[in-house]
Amino acid sequence: MKHPVDIHVGKRVRHRRWLVGMTQQQLAEKVGIKFQQVQKYETGMNRVSASRLWDISDALDVPVSFFFDGLADNKNKAETNSEIPLDLMADKEALELVRSYYSMPEDQRRRLFDLARVLSNAA
Repeated sequence: MKHPVDIHVGKRVRHRRWLVGMTQQQLAEKVGIKFQQVQKYETGMNRVSASRLWDISDALDVPVSFFFDGLADNKNKAETNSEIPLDLMADKEALELVRSYYSMPEDQRRRLFDLARVLSNAA
């Protein structure tokens, strides 16, 4: 049975890997494991040991604490808006949107942000 903490850590690994544009294979090579193991970590099927999490955090250029961010917030939390997923960053489309957003020059990001805010208020 998957433990909720293992699932959360795996989602955070996938989230960060996606944001930096790294494949499972690339992460696996940096850490010295097979990509199938990365898959198992990301789904929470296998637990990530402390030393492996240290290696993953180094490869993804984040502190180890990154993988636990939001864990306490999600505990016993119900979804309040049925149109927004509880774990927004687990949504592949949302991650791609965020990555695209941050690849834009800052002035374009600001205009896009303002447009999105206007459109969401109009809905």
